[in-house]
Amino acid sequence: MTVASVDCVGASACDHPSIPLNPAHMSRPPLPLNALRAFEAAARHQNFTRAALELHVSQAALSHQIRKLEDGLGIRLFHRLPRGVALSDEAVALYPVLNEAFDRIATALNRASSTAKREVVTLGAVGTFVNGWLLPRLPGFEADHPGVDLRLSTHNNRIDLASEGLDVAIRFGHGDWQGLQCTPIADTRFAPVCAPSVAHRLRTPQDLVALPLLRSYREDEWPRWFRAAGVEGIEARGAIFDSSLALAGAAATGAGVALVPLAMFERELREGRLVQPFGTGIDLGRYWLTRLRSRREREPMKQLRLWLQAQNALTPAGAP
Repeated sequence: MTVASVDCVGASACDHPSIPLNPAHMSRPPLPLNALRAFEAAARHQNFTRAALELHVSQAALSHQIRKLEDGLGIRLFHRLPRGVALSDEAVALYPVLNEAFDRIATALNRASSTAKREVVTLGAVGTFVNGWLLPRLPGFEADHPGVDLRLSTHNNRIDLASEGLDVAIRFGHGDWQGLQCTPIADTRFAPVCAPSVAHRLRTPQDLVALPLLRSYREDEWPRWFRAAGVEGIEARGAIFDSSLALAGAAATGAGVALVPLAMFERELREGRLVQPFGTGIDLGRYWLTRLRSRREREPMKQLRLWLQAQNALTPAGAP
């Protein structure tokens, strides 16, 4: 949420700087809210007894409020029938206006109450994880934890929790960052992927020698994959990217072959935008939820951690 600053001279200038004053509203006559509520409920139920039960008043008190409203307006709102009541023409016109108004008031009050009770958690997460894993699951977290106001930003796996004012961060690696409490939340295997137009040129891993091998800043990834595939003598040459998200995007355009975490690109593989030409995969690390050891884990932070761990428990390693 962005808060704009306002320079004010005197207290009156700062009362409601963002709310324009309407002179017509300043002369609004007093509204008989209790009587209007009584009418709206009686009109909705078309029954005084049920309306009185909803409002927790006696039927006599409800009838008194409606008579006061009728006298004030100078019109008849209900026709009394042997069984219930019927709305007059004037009441038929008035009811939908009041019904909508009370619904809007209730919605605004609920929203204000929910906002006041929600606790903010600021989360920084590597963009690949956000796009490939977190976003599809985020509605589930919001449904399970309506009291947590999660504020998300992305990074490229290089982040400083303290200087960026984050409560927690999700990053990829081995969980050995100094001064941080690290909780593993997702596993994945790395394997080559490419566009379908490139895949048809690949029969064996040795065929990769003729293609650009897109790289990350971690220089040991392709050599480790080649060793696992039993291939020697191939040097990775290709553009270097700072995220697996960018690597996969480049590979999808046919720019080369990228080594990426498969679990983060399940959708692209399923839809055929990317193809995995070889079955060999390697483990290069995990995704971790991290926080400063020097800072206490607040309750909403704990709720996020437990939810992330539960999601991983339901997800086999290497699956989305």
